[in-house]
Amino acid sequence: MKPDLFQSPDYYLIDDLLSEEHKLVRDAARAWVKKEVSPIIEDYAQRAEFPKQIVKGLGEIGGFGPYIPVEYGGAGLDQISYGLIMQEIERGDSGVRSTSSVQSSLVMFPIWKYGNEAQRMKYLPKLATGEMIGCFGLTEPNYGSDPGSMITNYKDMGDHYLLNGAKMWISNSPFADIAIVWAKNEEGRIHGLIVERGMEGFSTPETHNKWSLRASATGELIFDNVKVPKENLLPNKSGLGAPLGCLDSARYGIAWGAIGAAMDCYDTALRYSKERIQFDKPIGATQLQQKKLAEMITEITKAQLLTWRLGVLKNEGRATTAQISMAKRNNVDMALTIARNARQMLGGMGITGEYSIMRHMMNLESVVTYEGTHDIHLLITGMDVTGFPAFK
Repeated sequence: MKPDLFQSPDYYLIDDLLSEEHKLVRDAARAWVKKEVSPIIEDYAQRAEFPKQIVKGLGEIGGFGPYIPVEYGGAGLDQISYGLIMQEIERGDSGVRSTSSVQSSLVMFPIWKYGNEAQRMKYLPKLATGEMIGCFGLTEPNYGSDPGSMITNYKDMGDHYLLNGAKMWISNSPFADIAIVWAKNEEGRIHGLIVERGMEGFSTPETHNKWSLRASATGELIFDNVKVPKENLLPNKSGLGAPLGCLDSARYGIAWGAIGAAMDCYDTALRYSKERIQFDKPIGATQLQQKKLAEMITEITKAQLLTWRLGVLKNEGRATTAQISMAKRNNVDMALTIARNARQMLGGMGITGEYSIMRHMMNLESVVTYEGTHDIHLLITGMDVTGFPAFK
């Protein structure tokens, strides 16, 4: 088992833009990842198993809803702190970050923003510690980029709702205690429902044979005449804008997280380039390898500045959906390119589990697709600058 020797690149001294609290939060998350995630993650990825023993630690470092107010069990931190935590967790593994950001932005966020006080007090404190794990049901077998066409629905049966349908590609679903499920009522209006494990007719089959996010649990949500209590309806927002508001928060976290994966690949390649001798000199002394490394650190630095500015706008309540889409698309694409180039620098060693690069590369193939594909985010930016919705 190799020690985690990661050193974070900060070519433009971006730490100077962070508060002392930001750096303390980030450094605590980084230390936890080095101690609890890095030593075990390759083994769990090879076995395609989520390391459930880290859930408590994720809660302790603020990995679950760090921006949720203290009165509901959160840490009451700002959006830059949230982003930095996601960056450090994804530096360890995208699948672990998926568990964290789903819990934070797709489960806790809608309960906090769209739920009532009773729902907040019932669920948020347990979600914040990891005592309870949640998942988010929007994507369906036939509707991914077009969630407004969902067929999952519920009917008012007087003293309860009757929920039917299915959701697919759901992180955390195999072991989640609750699911935030988006479904249409009898008028076709989309609402959020809190569905609890144990409700009759509710099942969560796991998705197997994945080549990506192997250390993350992925599954389906199946609803066969599930009786959902009326008090489990999220009352304060409906329509497609409700789940899309959650996705804004999650995509923001992904924009930060992808930088972590890129930094890990860059750091690994840089260290290898100084140690690997070919033709009587380190490969890092050759022009082609320096070109790769110089381009990597340039793109990481650009992404760091983009995301820091987005965090400032998010703290001020001024970040737009389109701005978040731009950062998510740019940063994940950047991370994928760096992972591929880093893998080439390591040659055959780059495909082994002795190094993290191939695992990051495979994980990022999912990250570039989920919560808005690369192409959909491009069209969101295109619509924002032209005013024409090309995907309709």
